[in-house]
Amino acid sequence: MQTILTRVFMNGNSQAVRIPQEFRLDASRVQISRNADGDLVIRPLVEDRGAGLLQALQGWPDAVREDWVAALEAGRADQAVGQEREPL
Repeated sequence: MQTILTRVFMNGNSQAVRIPQEFRLDASRVQISRNADGDLVIRPLVEDRGAGLLQALQGWPDAVREDWVAALEAGRADQAVGQEREPL
């Protein structure tokens, strides 16, 4: 197991830990817990953006939901083509 020393600092009223590049997380949210030995365990949470939307849509009447999804798909088809630009 790889081990690296890092620092703990205050960020507002919260304590924060600097995560070195070798341990960079591909997530915007994590779950943190403390095990029986007192160790902190950080687990990245996978974002499923579509799941929340689909769950919210389940409460809508079928006709309204179908109209909304159709309008969303039509809007996606009408999106402008991306511009080509010189690299920075």
